[in-house]
Amino acid sequence: MKIKLKDGSVKEYDHAMSVIDIASDISEGLARNACAGEIDGEVVDLRTTVDKDCSLSILTVSDPAGLAAYRHTTSHILAQAVKRLYPQAKLAIGPSIENGFYYDFENPSFSREDLDKIEAEMKKIIKEGEAIERFTLPREEAVKFMEEKGEPYKVELILDLPEGEEISFYKQGDFTDLCAGPHLMSTKSIKAFKLTSSSGAYWRGSEKNAMLARIYGTAFSKKDELNEYLEYLANIKNRDHNKLGRDLELFATVDVIGQGLPLLMPKGAKIVQTMQRWIEDEEERRGYMRTKTPLMAKRDLYIISDHWDHYKEGMFVLGDEEKDDEVFALRPMTCPFQYYVYKQSQKSYRDLPCRYGETSTLFRNEDSGEMHGLTRVRQFTISEGHLIVRPDQIEDEFKGCVDLAKYCLTTLGLEGDVTYRMSKWDPDNASHYLGTPEMWDEVQDMMRKILDHIGIQYTEAVGEAAFYGPKLDIQAKNVYGKEDTMITIQLDMFLAERFDMSFVDKDGTKKRPYIIHRTSIGCYERTLAWLIEKYEGAFPTWLCPEQVRVLPISEKYHEYAAKVADQLKANGILATVDERSEKIGYKIREARLSKLPYMLVVGQKEEEDGVVSVRSRFNGDEGQRPIADFIDDICKEIRTKEIKKINVTEESK
Repeated sequence: MKIKLKDGSVKEYDHAMSVIDIASDISEGLARNACAGEIDGEVVDLRTTVDKDCSLSILTVSDPAGLAAYRHTTSHILAQAVKRLYPQAKLAIGPSIENGFYYDFENPSFSREDLDKIEAEMKKIIKEGEAIERFTLPREEAVKFMEEKGEPYKVELILDLPEGEEISFYKQGDFTDLCAGPHLMSTKSIKAFKLTSSSGAYWRGSEKNAMLARIYGTAFSKKDELNEYLEYLANIKNRDHNKLGRDLELFATVDVIGQGLPLLMPKGAKIVQTMQRWIEDEEERRGYMRTKTPLMAKRDLYIISDHWDHYKEGMFVLGDEEKDDEVFALRPMTCPFQYYVYKQSQKSYRDLPCRYGETSTLFRNEDSGEMHGLTRVRQFTISEGHLIVRPDQIEDEFKGCVDLAKYCLTTLGLEGDVTYRMSKWDPDNASHYLGTPEMWDEVQDMMRKILDHIGIQYTEAVGEAAFYGPKLDIQAKNVYGKEDTMITIQLDMFLAERFDMSFVDKDGTKKRPYIIHRTSIGCYERTLAWLIEKYEGAFPTWLCPEQVRVLPISEKYHEYAAKVADQLKANGILATVDERSEKIGYKIREARLSKLPYMLVVGQKEEEDGVVSVRSRFNGDEGQRPIADFIDDICKEIRTKEIKKINVTEESK
């Protein structure tokens, strides 16, 4: 058989060989570093037998799939250590993930001290250097094997596998786990790892199932790489919006109020108010008409829109369907409400497009395991809009929505941090969607053509569409690398029919419009979270809840400080005065920790000359300036929404 290698060379063998044996034949060094193989594009275990002509790549930690196998093996070592230390723990799953791995256990939660003990046991297992062996069992024997080991989650996983599926196990010393692989050849191959945290996680991600204890970790082939990553983790923890948002008094959560229901404190609320006023004014400039619609509706509305069938589990329902004549639900979206605004009068083709915008408070019953800070909450506010358009207006209006979204991202300084995804329906789960396959093909081809005309670089994702249409999702990642949708623009050719929406065309006949669902800035809470992390709490001046703090050197200059602050406020600048009986150095340090853009120090000379001493986070000590000049410059900075870069000096650090 002929084996074509990654470098284009060909090896010939007259008998079947395993991937690891071929790696050894190429180079003993390659075999030592091998983590997995790739045969004709498919990732396989090192123990896989090659018995025909193929292309073969030997994967090491330098290859993403090889690194995944390396980390997956580390997750099994973690599970083995846990079973040694906590024999009562039940095994669930332990995959590799983007930055490491995790394993879920049915066990009381793990403390940091527990993780340290587990790490020590893992090091013992690695030192033992047991060979890792793969074997398979028929379905019934596999079930019996795991039942005898007292592993109910593994039994459930086996029973969920299709009939005839190969059921494989991996054994290392006294530990055996159900697993599809691939894995390394021995535990001694793991060079550097760290257990980073623990948390709760529902079995299979459903709150209807048991809460398990999850341990996260990471692994690298070199200690230097591990240390570099741990330093990176320490840095991003300081940028985590949960930490910064509380340190800067932007938001808080309270147990008695409820999970996923954050309190925006005055500073956080001011940032959201600034964004909201900006967005509403910009939408009005672009021809949007504002609406204000109820926060709840009878289930009848959601039955018409089909949300009742497709989305009821994600809604907060008020009332009992079995007993009550009227059952209401808090709205998870605004679209059906705005459709009835449209239907209040018959529209002509001349009236279209109708662009409706609303700052909408929405409610979604998120799983408790999914909620995180401001990025995933149960009540949130969104810059929601719906455009009712003629078929010939679809492309221009869709482009206008993309242009608005890009304008918002650019103004916020986030445009370089996002990616674009076309979210499509899943034809294998057609019952989840409205319409026919032909209709979906038509509308998806239409969206693809529009995106290509715009010139956006995008990926396509099956199964991520709304049940009523495909969408362009603008994605962003938080500091931990978790991706969420920031802004969405959806193309809908179905709901106008369900709501009997129409317009009178040129020929006098009634036609169905298309609907574009869109957000401009997305969810304000989620956007605030991204801004906190992006700027580490040092927001652009125009977004800051406190833009200038006036610092009098002593009580003698309080009156002058108040006069300066009044002038700032009269020009729309958010200013405060620090009148505490503290030394000026302390006040300056406090202002820096609050991440303020500007500090104005005032004392005898400043009062006599009618000036202020300017200190900024951008340039440090900027010297004395007339108040009017400073006001002119900061007003321009706020008006143009300039994002100033920090000129790093000892003073500005």
